[in-house]
Amino acid sequence: MTTSRTSEPSAAAPLLDLRALVVAVRRRRRLWCSLALLGLLVGAAVAVMLPPPPAAVTKVLVAHQDDQPNDTGTLIRTDAELLRTTRIADKALQSLKSPERPEDFMRDYRGTGLTNNLLRIDVTGDSDAEAVARAKALADAFVADHVKRMREAAKAESKALLNQRDRMQDELAKVNKAIGDRSPESDPKASASIESLFARRAELTSRITDFDQRAEEARVGTPKLVAGTQIVDAPRAVRHSLPKAAVTNAAIGLLLGLVLGLAVAAVGAVVADRPVLRREIAANLGASVVAELRRPPRLPTRPWQRRRTREARTRLTTTLARTVRGSAEPVSLLELGCARGTSVIALDLAGALAAEGPVVVVDGLPGPQLADSRRQPGAPDVVSGERAAALPHEVRRIGVGSVAPGTAWTDLQYLGTRTVLVVRAGHAGAAWLHTVARQLADQRIPVLGVVLIDPDPRDRTDGTLWDGPHIALRGHGERPARQNGTDQPRTERLPMRAARVPDSDQEDR
Repeated sequence: MTTSRTSEPSAAAPLLDLRALVVAVRRRRRLWCSLALLGLLVGAAVAVMLPPPPAAVTKVLVAHQDDQPNDTGTLIRTDAELLRTTRIADKALQSLKSPERPEDFMRDYRGTGLTNNLLRIDVTGDSDAEAVARAKALADAFVADHVKRMREAAKAESKALLNQRDRMQDELAKVNKAIGDRSPESDPKASASIESLFARRAELTSRITDFDQRAEEARVGTPKLVAGTQIVDAPRAVRHSLPKAAVTNAAIGLLLGLVLGLAVAAVGAVVADRPVLRREIAANLGASVVAELRRPPRLPTRPWQRRRTREARTRLTTTLARTVRGSAEPVSLLELGCARGTSVIALDLAGALAAEGPVVVVDGLPGPQLADSRRQPGAPDVVSGERAAALPHEVRRIGVGSVAPGTAWTDLQYLGTRTVLVVRAGHAGAAWLHTVARQLADQRIPVLGVVLIDPDPRDRTDGTLWDGPHIALRGHGERPARQNGTDQPRTERLPMRAARVPDSDQEDR
């Protein structure tokens, strides 16, 4: 069966690939884990190095003349703001006999309305005793001020009602004088006017009685308000638990550091635009991912882990040796962000090919990674690029170079006319990967495939390109198919899978 697959760019490609973003953020877990740990340590250090000042608290029950069951807390919020006035602060300082300014003192306390009639006062001081004394002075000053205001309001209301009553009494006296000794029966002609005077007198008498009653209620209600406003929770020092504060601050610092680290990692991943998925790296380089190696562990490994590492390197070496044997031209390994790993791969590959004939590794790396690498006795020789021209033709050469920024592109063809790219995932940006592919194409150096170093373990994308058989290893398995009535032959692609090596390329220690 003849199949044909082509990869065409999507016209509606998303502006932001969430999968790639999640992978990039997860790969930078060292950053946001470090920031989270830093936040935890800073939070705990703040609790230890900057303990809260001594504090005291008291609660005052406040009775209001206009209390309503459906009050939303407006009255108690007004009391909390009245507490933070220079008048109350000055009275409290006078009772404490303190020379401190009221403006400075107001920064050391605050009032909070707990319910419609319950006010909490929090005060700080230089010591627990001073904080308790300040809280008591503030509570007493507030209660005295509130009682004074209630009494003055009741006195003003009672006086206004009595004044209104006096005016009504004066008007009643005039009505009584107009009536005199007359009655509707004694003067039938003026009976209508006399009846209106009697009605007016009755109305005035009722209103005078009402004003007397309201004035009495205003006077009687004041003692209830005065008795209802009192300190219900005596001032006491607030005990602070250092372990609890340290744990709380550490948790807050951990959360803030984690959020900050994730935000920085996400923004950095979007701005840097460094591909980490196999699919993206293969698309940007225009070559298939033929093998991959995990990042070498930083801590000492266990025996079974070292065994898996050796097996992974063996599988990778076998895959590359098969590729080099199938090429009649010299093959090079060009690294991007993994010079040390590429050196190890090149030495393993040369050792595998040494049994078939003389092999020399040509060192084209800008650094000493290959020259200073540990080699076992009998390992292939490593020569510099200058000595490579003097080697006889029967000696197989494996060039090792770099395509990092600053590369001398015209010198790469002397390392090998065909190449395998060894790329560390997430190291280079998409623009530089495009540059590498374009420069290699300009130098007419076909890319046989890509060896991916440090791939994301949860990456499930396919790094194989189905087009470009002249540069992809998959193209080596193609064979001509029937022309199907056309002048151009079709190609039938045989199913070949890229070798995936799940373990790291760490050297045995």
